[in-house]
Order: sequence, then C-alpha cells, then structure tokens
Amino acid sequence: MVKEVHAAHILVKNEELAKKIKADIAAGKNFGELAKRYSTCPSKKKGGDLGWFRRGQMVKEFENAAFAAKKGDIVGPVKTEFGWHVIKVLEQR
Repeated sequence: MVKEVHAAHILVKNEELAKKIKADIAAGKNFGELAKRYSTCPSKKKGGDLGWFRRGQMVKEFENAAFAAKKGDIVGPVKTEFGWHVIKVLEQR
C-alpha cells in the first residue's frame, strides 16, 4: 500500500488551460518547464515539485488523484479550491 507520494504539479485558473498543458506534456514537452511557465503555485520555481506527502497533507481531490495514480502517471485536470491541477507522480513508497 502506498503511504507517501512524491509529486509535482502545475496549478492554473481554468480547465481549458490545464487540458492544453496536459496535451503539451503528452506531445513531449517538459513538465518542469511548463510548470515554470504556467503554474500559479510557488512550487513552479522547482518545476512544480511538491516533495513527499502523506494522506491528509493535501486537499482531498488532489490527494485522491495522486494516491490513485502510478509512478510516472500524469493525472488531471483535477479541480480543487485552488484551481485546476495537472499532477505528475514522481515516486511512491
């Protein structure tokens, strides 16, 4: 059972932009570069890297998506109170 997830994300204000970013990633664009360019989260300076987190540390919708994914998955758009997220699961333990 996954106890912790190491993830990065890109946070934007609308679903359309989140979908465009996810399509750009699928087309081979660099996740970290897109995070630095588009994300409204301070984590954008680190390419969207949020580090490791356990259940209960993130808002529920984000947590559910991150813990349901597998290492390497790109998930989203996921809507939370903060906006729309595209999530990349980097590692699990």
